[in-house]
Parts: sequence; structure tokens; C-alpha cells
Amino acid sequence: MAVYNLTSPLCDNDVEKLRAGDVVKLTGTIYTARDAAHKRLCDMLDNGEKLPFELKGAVIYYVGPSPAPEGRPIGSAGPTTSYRMDTYAPRLHSLGVKATIGKGKRSAEVCEALKEHTGVYFGATGGAGALLSQCIDEAEVIAFDDLGPEAIRKLTVSNFPLLVVNDAHGNELYAKPNYEL
Repeated sequence: MAVYNLTSPLCDNDVEKLRAGDVVKLTGTIYTARDAAHKRLCDMLDNGEKLPFELKGAVIYYVGPSPAPEGRPIGSAGPTTSYRMDTYAPRLHSLGVKATIGKGKRSAEVCEALKEHTGVYFGATGGAGALLSQCIDEAEVIAFDDLGPEAIRKLTVSNFPLLVVNDAHGNELYAKPNYEL
């Protein structure tokens, strides 16, 4: 296990060095999107419309944050279960998304897309949304405001703690025997 400090947007060189079980502290811009937002993004692609953010190098966090308390940019921001986005993730990786963040296992199709397009799936600690929100410096709704907590937000994060669950080489953290932190 290695520890990396990375800054998004990510590039192939950032992702290629990562292995399942590595720890990443991510700084930079990430975007929030859950299943309803993913469907809309893909509908926009189908219609030839401009997307609300650049996919190349993007990191997408599967989260529906709670309202921001006074003085904070965001409320609790824990990961949601990732498999609900598995229908859309391979297409978004093929268009440049470098990483997704969530919790739980990914489908074989997503794992294949990570290998084919040099992507990575990060796990964020479920149940620790209030703690994770402390690493979010800024939050701005940039698309689909009508979706409420599931709107797409642009987040600025500092040292956001992540584990590499699936790497670009076909390795999976959940499949490692006797894994030790």
C-alpha cells in the first residue's frame, strides 16, 4: 500500500501508478452526480448538447449531500452506493472521466472500462459524511438544480481521503485476501 497526494483533474499518469489498496488524498475539483444526474448527462450526450463540466480528467463523486449548515459550504457528504451508476459509468469513462468515488462493488463492465480507458474507482468511507464534508472547501450547484441534493455540484476539496478500490490494471481491493491497513 502506498499513499499518494493527487490533484484533480487527473491524467493517465496519475491513475496508472495507483493500485488497489492505495490511499489517496485528493485536492482540487470534483463533481457530484447520482443516478438521475447521470441519466441526464447521457441524454445530453445523445442529443449533442454541451455538458455542464469537462469530462476529460474529471472525478465524479456519487453523493447527495445534506443542506449546508451556517458557515459551511456543504452539509454531510457521504458516498452513495455506486452500482446504480454502473449503466452510465463506462460511457463516461470512454469520454475522459478518470475517477469515480462511491461505496460498494462495481460491475464487470465498469471494471473493464477502467482498464480500457485508464480509470480508477475510489472508495470513500460510508457513514462518515460529516467528517468527509470537512475536506470540502467550496460547493456550487452547476446543473440540474431541480434535483435538489442530487443536482450536479462543483466541489473544491483538500486532502479528501480515498482508498483505491478498483485500479486501471484490473485489481480490486475487495478481492484481496488478508488485506491490512
